Amino acid sequence: MSAPRDDEFGFAPDYDAPVPYMQRTRDYYTAIGYTTPYRWAHYVEAPFQPLKKPLAQSRVTIITTAAPYDAAKGDQGPGAAYNGGAKFYQVYDGDTTQQHDLRISHIGYDRKHTSATDNGTWFPLPQLLKASASGRIGEVAPRFFGAPTNRSHRVTLDIDAPEILARCIADKVDAAILVPNCPVCHQTTALVARHLEANGIPTVVMGCAKDIVEHAAVPRFLFSDFPLGNSAGKPHDVASQAETLELALRLLESASGPQTTMQSPLRWSEDASWKLDYNNVAQLSPEELARRRAEFDKQKEIARGNRAA
Repeated sequence: MSAPRDDEFGFAPDYDAPVPYMQRTRDYYTAIGYTTPYRWAHYVEAPFQPLKKPLAQSRVTIITTAAPYDAAKGDQGPGAAYNGGAKFYQVYDGDTTQQHDLRISHIGYDRKHTSATDNGTWFPLPQLLKASASGRIGEVAPRFFGAPTNRSHRVTLDIDAPEILARCIADKVDAAILVPNCPVCHQTTALVARHLEANGIPTVVMGCAKDIVEHAAVPRFLFSDFPLGNSAGKPHDVASQAETLELALRLLESASGPQTTMQSPLRWSEDASWKLDYNNVAQLSPEELARRRAEFDKQKEIARGNRAA
């Protein structure tokens, strides 16, 4: 009955909307046997810090949830299964004048629709360097920072966010771009952004999980309606990556107050059915759910051992 009317009015399919990651995640973990729902960080107000100087005079850094490649930590390449052994648990930093091989095998990005062959989709340092060279920003900060993807709100709020703030202050950072990948990554970067902003550093989160970031109430959010793992643009599409960073920089300049979301006009594909797949229990058999529970428990043990080491 509705299809002819949809065609007449030009309506999009109901599923062609931002993926409900919080509900999908709750339903998924319930289905594999975890009965305590995860508490997503929720605020109704956000701190806000305007830029203190024009962006063309500002020192800008990147905060990422990607991990430095370590050959000793198993398969971290394109298409690698979730690798809990590659996780990191302390804030790290890297020299922005050097090239870096950062990977996302340690987190729950969209492995069905994301190739993970181009780290420009999750680590926009090359584009930020171009922005500096062209005068769009004043300069790239001497270091970028890695934020651990931590399910513990307390660890993120009490340890990781203050550590990142201290390093940003030491580097005289004027603004920060935060780039998450998995669902929990989006929460982590939202909490870090709030902490930085409350302490005088303007921020923008570039992400793909709209519900999680807005639930946590961030100052500025650039939403790209792409599969998880592509917060900085499409893979092997330099124009997409450049446009995505430019939108983030524009939002840094133009937001007049907190909780300002800008949606990228870029579409992942004309067919939006990819949005139906990620952790959707309606599409998973009991056998597949059991397999995923066993694999999750295995990876959790690996990660626990690494954390204790």
